[in-house]
Amino acid sequence: MKSLIIYFSRADENYSVGNITKGNTEVIAEFIQEITKADIFRVDPLVPYAKDYNTCIEEAKVRTNTHNAPIKEPVPDIEKYDTLYIGAPVYWGGMPEEMFTALKGLNFNGKIIKPFVTHEGSGLSNIPNQLKEICVGASIKNGLAVYGSRVYDSKNTVEKWIKE
Repeated sequence: MKSLIIYFSRADENYSVGNITKGNTEVIAEFIQEITKADIFRVDPLVPYAKDYNTCIEEAKVRTNTHNAPIKEPVPDIEKYDTLYIGAPVYWGGMPEEMFTALKGLNFNGKIIKPFVTHEGSGLSNIPNQLKEICVGASIKNGLAVYGSRVYDSKNTVEKWIKE
């Protein structure tokens, strides 16, 4: 069985932990890669978000409302993968719009999707439902929600979730 991790993450000023050099979701994605040896792909916005948190959330709101969030490069062909770990921070109750851009048009028939998110109180939010809508034909498994302020202490939790 071959797996791919597709994730979006943002560093800079963060809601609960101040300025960070590595995004919280990236930390979880790297734990998953270390544990599973999966391939990994980072979704990067064509236009980076502001480093300032308040400006960033306003930019995210505009991108969500306009559905305009181009990315630097498309997700690689997912045909050879059985399991896709899809991860993102929770933005305005769901995935950042860049994840929609990345996932649209992919063939998810027969794929297993394991969602993971970082948050500061919203849990998985609406992300599992969003994935059910966009990943038609996939089996969406139980997701993992990790507090961003606790990502560095979550490796054991990530490992338990992977083994479920």
